[in-house]
Amino acid sequence: MTLSGPEEFRERLLALIAAARGRILISTLYLQDDDAGREVLEALYAAKLARPALQIAVFVDWHRAQRGLIGKARSAGNAALYTEMAGRLGPGVPIYGVAVQKRELMGVMHLKGFVIDDEVLYSGGSINDIYLYWHQRYRLDRYHLIASRQVADSLAGLLMEVLQPHPAVCALDTASRPKTSSLRRAIANLRRTLAESNYVITAASAAASAPIGAGQVGVTPLLGLGRANPLNAVVLQLIERAERRLVIFTPYFNLPRPVRRAIDEKIRQRCQVSIIVGDKTANDYYIPTDLPFTTIGALPYLYEANLRRFCKTHQKAVDEGILDLYLWRHEKNSFHLKGLLVDDDYALLTGSNINPRAWRLDLENGLLIHDPQHYLRAQHEAELERILAHAQRLDHHRTLDAVDSYPAPVQRLLKRLARTRTDHLVNQLL
Repeated sequence: MTLSGPEEFRERLLALIAAARGRILISTLYLQDDDAGREVLEALYAAKLARPALQIAVFVDWHRAQRGLIGKARSAGNAALYTEMAGRLGPGVPIYGVAVQKRELMGVMHLKGFVIDDEVLYSGGSINDIYLYWHQRYRLDRYHLIASRQVADSLAGLLMEVLQPHPAVCALDTASRPKTSSLRRAIANLRRTLAESNYVITAASAAASAPIGAGQVGVTPLLGLGRANPLNAVVLQLIERAERRLVIFTPYFNLPRPVRRAIDEKIRQRCQVSIIVGDKTANDYYIPTDLPFTTIGALPYLYEANLRRFCKTHQKAVDEGILDLYLWRHEKNSFHLKGLLVDDDYALLTGSNINPRAWRLDLENGLLIHDPQHYLRAQHEAELERILAHAQRLDHHRTLDAVDSYPAPVQRLLKRLARTRTDHLVNQLL
């Protein structure tokens, strides 16, 4: 089931938590110390109090949980909230930090998914005010609810059998946390373990590999860490198999080279390609011009420069209507969609931003949906229509702002990156 937006996503998440009888397992980049984060944590503690046998576990990135927001004052991060609530309300809602790399810049835990009993609520977003539509602002993502014990068990298995027991996965809801430096060997071992891991479909659910029957949809969980991983392979396979229509959602226009090449080939084959990306003002790193500039605020302009070059390269395909580039913008809200739609047969739900960082460094996952009977076509079309309601087609690369029109600090930074040829390196890391 495709949910209509962040408001319904929040309502459904809280309702599922309140109704849970067996398990609540959450994996997300972060659970923020704000109104939305506290609301979710309080709901988890209330569910545990009402049903003490309920299995609850939350997995977030180890580094992200122990720092403040970029551009803000130094702080103890979200872990301070976890520790305070555990001390006040007692044990029962363990929150684990997953250290994928020794430094956050080199890779984070970016697994997504809420396993609640035998259902999976999947979105590429995390848990904070803007993702859950608090204070009349939202960051748009994609939202799907999948009722499948097999899929739920598969996602749960990785969390509870691979991550939770590993020494590189540590409790964050306690003040006595180990130093990252003491976890170096464990972190390296975890990366090796995850690079060789896949989501497992148990023997009891072997029917999942059988032919898809009438009224059925195939759902395959995918794991990704490092370049040559199952999730990356499926992204390329989906692009390559597109015959009539390929739709790509990405929040940052910074495509990995293999993805760009595959898209170029689809355009040469005259397959209809649509890429939907956020306008620079809808980027979560965008800083309004009336606020003090920080270096991170140059990223939306760097991504727009990437888009301008891509559009210029494919201007003929844009003119012919083979390539549609859409810029999403809606008031003061932001855009964070990820994934693919291929013809009417396949869809990929993922937390991967489909950029070089996600492709090589971060721990990602996704759900491949195979719908040969087009059972979900109307839902996909409705989802796409809602997204495009606030998107504008880019007709020409000159429509985008030129570098000379950017704020002076952005101009200086981008020109310095280009002059020293470090813009490519920045694109690989961010």
